[in-house]
Amino acid sequence: MKITVSLKENHLFRRLYSKGKSAVDGNLAIYVRPNGRQMNRLGFTVSTKLGHAVVRNRTRRRLREIYRLHEHELVCGRDIVVVARVRSAHSSYHQLERSFLRLSEKLGLLKKEEKA
Repeated sequence: MKITVSLKENHLFRRLYSKGKSAVDGNLAIYVRPNGRQMNRLGFTVSTKLGHAVVRNRTRRRLREIYRLHEHELVCGRDIVVVARVRSAHSSYHQLERSFLRLSEKLGLLKKEEKA
């Protein structure tokens, strides 16, 4: 079952920026808000400040893959926007992954593991 759909409408991004919780580090900024659904809605913002289209698309692909690999660890029912900051264009995949996981934990996006 697919648990994430794409977030594309501008008004949803703006609402998330103004009313959502956020966490920021040197590579990424993540905005989160409950959406009242059974699935997550995910959006990416990659500014032209990062570089040309090749650089922006590579950054976007890396972020999408990081999310896909860790999707099962995240709670459902959230709108999430990941904003790539300028430094992310020059960061390695592992640095981006570490940033994503650290910020997700800070925002309470990671599921709590049950102790047996």
